[in-house]
Amino acid sequence: MDEGVRAYVDGIAAEQRPLFDRLHRLILEAHPDATMVLSYRMPTYVVGTFRLHVGVWKHGLSLYGWEQAGNAGFTDRHPDLVSDKGTLRVRPADADQIPDDELRDLVGAALGG
Repeated sequence: MDEGVRAYVDGIAAEQRPLFDRLHRLILEAHPDATMVLSYRMPTYVVGTFRLHVGVWKHGLSLYGWEQAGNAGFTDRHPDLVSDKGTLRVRPADADQIPDDELRDLVGAALGG
């Protein structure tokens, strides 16, 4: 993890950190070959030509860069989390209701299956 990504992750507020850590773990389970870089001033997971940006905000996490067609049916099951085309807003309370398998499938598909 480069210095910019490390600084970002170290600066995540305590109330958002468990959700970020959970998503980070699931991304690496789905794609152990993923690398993290800082892009658009947020951690970005890279696998080949695929990118998944993860921004941490007051509400929770926002995921950017996933394809509508490549989300493993996640948005069909959780349409209320879609805040804009290509943006998912996940609050800690929302994430508590989503099994790891669903999130793992989402991030796996977003990074190329």
